[in-house]
Amino acid sequence: MSRSGAVAAAHPLAAAAARDVARRGGNAVDAAIAAQSVICVAMPNAAGVGGDVLALVRAPDGTVSAVNGTGRSPAQWPTLGGPGVGNSVTVPGALAGWADLNERHGVLPLREVLEPATRLARDGMVVGEALVSALTLHGARLAAVSPGCPVLHVALGDRWTQAALADLLDRASQTGPGALYQGEAADAVSRAVVAAGGSLAPADLHDHASMLVDPVAVAWDGATVHVQPPASQGVLLAMALQWLDGRWEDIDGDLRDHVMVEVIGEVFAHRDDCAARGAELLGEALDVDTERAAVHPGGPRSYLHTAGVATADADGWVVSSLVSVFDGFGSGVYVPELGIFLNNRADGFTGGANAPRPGTRPVHTLAPSLTTRPDGSALALSTPGADGQVQTLLQVLARLRAGRALDDALAAHRWRSEDGNLLVEAGHPLGNALARRGHQLVARPYASDVFGSMVAAGIGDGGTVAAADPRRESVSLTW
Repeated sequence: MSRSGAVAAAHPLAAAAARDVARRGGNAVDAAIAAQSVICVAMPNAAGVGGDVLALVRAPDGTVSAVNGTGRSPAQWPTLGGPGVGNSVTVPGALAGWADLNERHGVLPLREVLEPATRLARDGMVVGEALVSALTLHGARLAAVSPGCPVLHVALGDRWTQAALADLLDRASQTGPGALYQGEAADAVSRAVVAAGGSLAPADLHDHASMLVDPVAVAWDGATVHVQPPASQGVLLAMALQWLDGRWEDIDGDLRDHVMVEVIGEVFAHRDDCAARGAELLGEALDVDTERAAVHPGGPRSYLHTAGVATADADGWVVSSLVSVFDGFGSGVYVPELGIFLNNRADGFTGGANAPRPGTRPVHTLAPSLTTRPDGSALALSTPGADGQVQTLLQVLARLRAGRALDDALAAHRWRSEDGNLLVEAGHPLGNALARRGHQLVARPYASDVFGSMVAAGIGDGGTVAAADPRRESVSLTW
């Protein structure tokens, strides 16, 4: 516990930036933006200025609001259906999202909040194993799409500087988000996308605006869990919690994980309807088999990337957030004038109500959560993992409801439903029981990337608290 503030973030440099900005007088919102922007410098495989941000903010008066910093597909999309990787790019929403978060809820000027990220890009960072591993996995694709991108030439232990990105962040610090969405920067983004076979035009960036909306909220264990409204998949978590809440005490402890797997299968059958129907989905009946594993067409898919930040301060601000370029290094389309990779969020279009159309946002995997209680306490939780996000959040919330301490709940063994199989961390105490219920288990090592990396921060009677998943590079700090 801390009397002042707390952060958990996907990268140690991001957590340090949040603490430093808070010590300079920033609140938890400023600290979150600082951490998010540093992640976008240090982890280009997971997030970037060419990607998105989704955030939930709890204010000192107890109200919770949502900022959706995601973008639309091209308003004019003549290449729709074509083979070019540029067709996977939507308008990047992160920078506008940071500006909106800062203007609505922050206390420091944006230039001070972005200063740690700008300095990191300018001065450089030592290349670590995580980035090298990402390049091993995605390097061939990057070389094919953007053969001139500088990150292809870094090696373990190198000091890697990003001058073009530093310049972009510096301009944004001085002039605001127009540094990306107007003028030569918008032209540069469009040129890169068109060269890669897409249709994103400067006008698409000119017209971009964040969605400032109310979250979806459901009861859980005497508390209220807030999630991002559609087009986020967060409503699927709300559906699962709503179904389970009134039945929880009637489900045997050893059966609960099976039931949660089945609930996940049921709610993901409605994924394509998230954007079109939104909170209406809370009225959907779920046909959950509490005894045996069922077949769930259209269940969760595999994707691993994204990065989380959770912050809290003694004044009562709490932030739950995620930044992402979707797949590793997003689309792989690099904008040399700006030093950024562009997202491939349009790959999130599927079918039905979520079919690709001009000028629309696809259903979005980013799904941060924020729990508030009548006593004024609050807890932010977020994790990477695409379709695994909702599943990991559900499991952690269930462990907390069962009385586990926060650190223990984050470290507990996990499962992940994916493409018809149930991935299970080695040593899961209920693995055999899940197999007996008919689940097709696939064993994965403990702390495999597929199980996400939860970050948590909140406030309670004892002050602020933060905890970080032992998986991946996530860390927590208090001050």
